[in-house]
Amino acid sequence: MKKKSFSNRLLRIHRYYKITRFYLFLKKSTYKSFFMILIFVLLILGIDSFIIDINSLISNIVEKYPPSVVILSFLCSESILLGLIPPELFILWSSKSASPLLFLFALATASYIGGALSYLVGLQLSKIPNISKYIELKIGKYIINLRKWGGLFIVVGALSPIPHSIVSVGSGLIQYKFKYYLLWSLFRYLRFIIYYLVILKVL
Repeated sequence: MKKKSFSNRLLRIHRYYKITRFYLFLKKSTYKSFFMILIFVLLILGIDSFIIDINSLISNIVEKYPPSVVILSFLCSESILLGLIPPELFILWSSKSASPLLFLFALATASYIGGALSYLVGLQLSKIPNISKYIELKIGKYIINLRKWGGLFIVVGALSPIPHSIVSVGSGLIQYKFKYYLLWSLFRYLRFIIYYLVILKVL
């Protein structure tokens, strides 16, 4: 009886995601992610071949700025600046540093913490009706998807080019449970690992 009940529940969930076109959205997001990785790789190769030696540039940054400054800058980008600076640039920096895996983990953690701070900002803004309504209009499509798909949309935001910080603010605005937000956002670490492995293959 329990097996049948569980199967029926899974069937209802599957039907819901199908009706709300989550699978189509996931397919498009996956294609977009591969496309963005390809664009990033081609851009890096183009700059490295025709403009400036990327390895030398990153080496200069490694020598000039201590890791704490770079990681704090990234934390600001992922929270205050809502992901203005692409994480890929910082991942590239970590790949050329003295302790690549350690700094990659530090960057992923900074992104995770930055997302949590963005969530808390969204949560506070949700208590100010006029401001929360204005922001909801500005990031309307993210809010709609969060209300439809909840945690799965947070996972997609953590893995794909969808701005993780904006998804985090939206999660706070709709007062999505913080403990579940933190759980789903752990997929952010996987994104950093994937991009790191791609960068290692290219440079």
